[in-house]
Amino acid sequence: MPLNSTLYAISVWVVPLVIAITFHEAAHGFVAHHFGDNTAWERGRVSFNPLKHIDPFGTLLLPAILLLSHSPFLFGYAKPVPVNFRALRNPRIDMVWVALAGPATNIALALSAALAFHLLDYAPANAAQWIADNLKNALVINVVLAIFNMLPIPPLDGGRVAVGLLPNVLAIPLSRLEPYGMLILIGILIILPLVGAQLGLNLDVISAILRTATGYVIQLLLLITGNA
Repeated sequence: MPLNSTLYAISVWVVPLVIAITFHEAAHGFVAHHFGDNTAWERGRVSFNPLKHIDPFGTLLLPAILLLSHSPFLFGYAKPVPVNFRALRNPRIDMVWVALAGPATNIALALSAALAFHLLDYAPANAAQWIADNLKNALVINVVLAIFNMLPIPPLDGGRVAVGLLPNVLAIPLSRLEPYGMLILIGILIILPLVGAQLGLNLDVISAILRTATGYVIQLLLLITGNA
């Protein structure tokens, strides 16, 4: 890939990814602060400044490597916003609101990107394509980030929502999975499909569900915003 094409590809993917991840993490901090936990506030993490949230590897290097290697998926992460759930005024239900804040913010960003398609006619001619590509990728990235994070596996937001809403007999065992959550995700999203491929089986079930759900949500947002 020529250098100019490489730089262009990075700019139209990494820019919306940084914004999506930054707003996702900042939203957790804002809502936690609203419900009484000042941990993120005191550490300067209740901010929409990307520099406060960027993880050099997870936010920049990893997505760039995946993009340049033509990976079938783009993944990244920021420094998690610290939340002391015990400091929340009503820890169990407030934890649900704190967890939902990230994915809800991503859906709001995706909706904003879809609405902004209507403004492309007013963009400068020499920048219109770059803006359009950023908006398209912002729509996809934010929806993927929202849906992925709602998987009911701690420490993902969906796992914390489930822990907050399920009865104790189910919530307590689920919460104990949190230290192993990322290993579980790697197992079901990467290792299991690879093993299945060796056995001639399609075990890429979770990815298929995520792709289908992402497609439906994107189509719904395009329909709502008059783009479908």
